[in-house]
Amino acid sequence: MDVILMKPVEGLGAEGDVVRVADGYARNFLIPKGFAEALTPAAKRRAERLKAARAAEQAERETAARELAQRIEGTSVTIAARAGEGGKLFGAVTNAQIAEALRRQGIEVDRHLIELERPIHELGTWRATVRPAPGVEATLKVWVVEEK
Repeated sequence: MDVILMKPVEGLGAEGDVVRVADGYARNFLIPKGFAEALTPAAKRRAERLKAARAAEQAERETAARELAQRIEGTSVTIAARAGEGGKLFGAVTNAQIAEALRRQGIEVDRHLIELERPIHELGTWRATVRPAPGVEATLKVWVVEEK
């Protein structure tokens, strides 16, 4: 049976996809739970509208991610941390601290999008990569200075 997915179903497809499934699976699970509708001309038009809306939303998210990456690219943040002899930090600089430093500069970034090559345990200049979307990344410079 051909059905149109009204909600994403893991392992089957995304909202608006037309998929072929077993009759029993469609009648006993997908349709009663509201995950799918039988393929009719009206349902097909509704699915096309859903796909168009999803594509527009995805394009908007990608544009926003590229704009964020442009704002971040070449930016530098300074983080003050307590250090001992030889510039070794008491602890480490985390991606949450970097996100907070960016927030103070007016750039909102989720800490989970910030990646470090390795933990920062010393004073100095480091690089962090921000990946706001798949295929979109920006590099920022992190200055770790001794707290006074």
